[in-house]
Amino acid sequence: MSKMFCKAALLALSTLPTLALASHWSYDGEGAPEHWSELSDEYKTCQQGMNQSPVDISRTMETHLQPLVTHYGTGPDILVNNGHTIQATVDPKADDSITLDGQNYTLQQFHFHAPSENTIHGKHYAMEMHLVHKNAAGEIAVVAVMFDVGQANSELDKLWKVMPEKVESNAALKTSPDINHLIPTDRTYWRFSGSLTTPPCSEGVTWLVMKHPLTLSKAQLEKFTHTMHHDNNRPTQPMHGRVVVE
Repeated sequence: MSKMFCKAALLALSTLPTLALASHWSYDGEGAPEHWSELSDEYKTCQQGMNQSPVDISRTMETHLQPLVTHYGTGPDILVNNGHTIQATVDPKADDSITLDGQNYTLQQFHFHAPSENTIHGKHYAMEMHLVHKNAAGEIAVVAVMFDVGQANSELDKLWKVMPEKVESNAALKTSPDINHLIPTDRTYWRFSGSLTTPPCSEGVTWLVMKHPLTLSKAQLEKFTHTMHHDNNRPTQPMHGRVVVE
């Protein structure tokens, strides 16, 4: 990987709404989620928004959702510790994408939260992965995958081996994980309209939460939580009449 590409990728990374490398928001203390809206006028939606994420998925409506169509091949190049999460950056020229509502959404990055942010009937999973995609109009779709503690995950190992321990540091991936193996074989999902789960909490995000969890080992979970030094999940938000469909 060239230094030029590495710098370009990190620059692109810094423009994504899910990454605020120099932000003073956090998950505890004065910068905790309940105070996000007080930290900046740009974060007002975190409190005032009516379609915020994450949510508790308990009541759902059965519909005829189209199957999730994925086109994952290249995989990520860089792993970043931004102090809020561990994030894998995907080469913007790669053709990693999903097809949703007849549109192509290109994968921008994926990152992790422990414990999970979305809950199922009030249950937190050990960890949740968010694959963040964007279409040509700039609209965002997030595919969320839950992880239970169990058998070790070989694809996560490829990331965990180079996980940066220092905040605002990055590492080049020696072996890129197969994203197809980081999502369940059974790709049924719940769908709802929500927001980014980090400031500025922008709304209009389409959420696809996979119904079937994957596993990671206790040691893999502990390595992530030790690196983060704190839980990095935003509490679930009110539904305000929204419907989760399946």
